[in-house]
Amino acid sequence: MASVAVSPTDKVLSLLLLSFKTLDLTNNPAIRTISRLSLPTTTVSGTNTIALHLSTLILLFKNTEYSNLDKAEIEQWLSLSSVEPPLHSTLDALDQNLMLRTTLLGKKFSVADVVVYARVKDFVAKWSDDERTGQQGRRNICRWVDFVQNSPVLGLKVPEEEKVKIDPDKVLFHVKLEEAPKKKPAGGMAFEEGKKMGAVAIEAAKEAGKKVENAAGATAAATTGKRTEKKQKPKCERSPQKKGTIPVPLLYSHTINKIEPAISPSQIELRVGHILYCRPHPNADSLFVSTIALGDDPSSSVITPQSDINDLPKEIMAKFNPFPTVRTVCSGLNGLVPIEEMQNRKVVVVANLKPVTMRGIKSAAMVLAASPAPPSREEPSYKKQSVELVIPPEGAEAGEKVYFEGFLGTPDVQLNPKKKIFEQIQPGFKTTEDQTVVFDRTQAGWVNEREKGKAVARLVTEKGGVCKVPTLKGAVIS
Repeated sequence: MASVAVSPTDKVLSLLLLSFKTLDLTNNPAIRTISRLSLPTTTVSGTNTIALHLSTLILLFKNTEYSNLDKAEIEQWLSLSSVEPPLHSTLDALDQNLMLRTTLLGKKFSVADVVVYARVKDFVAKWSDDERTGQQGRRNICRWVDFVQNSPVLGLKVPEEEKVKIDPDKVLFHVKLEEAPKKKPAGGMAFEEGKKMGAVAIEAAKEAGKKVENAAGATAAATTGKRTEKKQKPKCERSPQKKGTIPVPLLYSHTINKIEPAISPSQIELRVGHILYCRPHPNADSLFVSTIALGDDPSSSVITPQSDINDLPKEIMAKFNPFPTVRTVCSGLNGLVPIEEMQNRKVVVVANLKPVTMRGIKSAAMVLAASPAPPSREEPSYKKQSVELVIPPEGAEAGEKVYFEGFLGTPDVQLNPKKKIFEQIQPGFKTTEDQTVVFDRTQAGWVNEREKGKAVARLVTEKGGVCKVPTLKGAVIS
């Protein structure tokens, strides 16, 4: 039987397990920073991955037919909502999406409604009346939140005291008469939304669906060389779609004509790693091979089985009792970092890259290091002269979560190499004048003026310490 260990801070899985108690799962009381689901053949971690798996077991979602476009939208909303606090661009896109829709997909529920609701409801509860229903308010999100938490069809078990209080009488700005219902019945927005599940909402959803299908057809025709008549010039150009792919909606800035990438540093899983032992790679002069403890679950598929650990000195094996779970990691630091500095030390590691085999040895992570920035953008592959490892704060423990401030969320279980997520985010990694490691969104090419908060986010551990490098200023991190 499958078992699940839910992180104390995981609102999404807590709500799913509370609302759908018929799931054939046992609750693992182990306290974890990241929720894990143990199946008979494997173990998966991360809220989004577990929620998608549970949706295949929940009767409501299991009996609902989802198109490929529906599935793409579900995954997109799970990914976008994983950043905490929610980005303003995400909330804008969510409100716009719900303008002519009852649910995130139109008129049918999906696990995305539960996940996004759990992640935004506490923030919506704190909004002022103006933020909710003012002229620039996000009224569609408020309507949807009220509907989701009260819908008998979905049947979420949200305690009354935890529901977002929606008062239909506190509407500061009224839309045009033809866009609003003629009469607001008693029972609040939830009852009103129930009526919209009728002909008006259904017809609007169908119309929206036709537009998506037309856009998909136009894209497919363009890739095969066929000419398609355009009914209307789009406001912004979308990225060209590959043949056979499904176009996924992008987020657009409301203030400048530039696309805000639908990715986030929170998708990268960074952890504190403890290098137990490091040796030169037997088949590559530029590589080191490190044995690193990352606090992995013993059932994880990326750890190195202890039966395969036969090249560590006896004193290293004897020093740790019991010997922790470890990964084997190859890094191109030989000749740049003295091997003595690679022994028995803490580092920061990218833990959810797809494992690769490097000259015959499987590498299951990447150690973060800093090097001087190239003289110009035209010389990104210049020869590095000096390299310094990123250092977690004193007292950090192996496996401790590391993240950029303002981008705390659930990382992907494994980054998809084809989507180049790390490659798009990494250009924003750098060091400041005090050697602090930061993410600079402008350096990464992100220019959405509506985003609030710091443009430069420090790299910190779960316990609040700051990650630095010894001496390099204005360096690049990779």
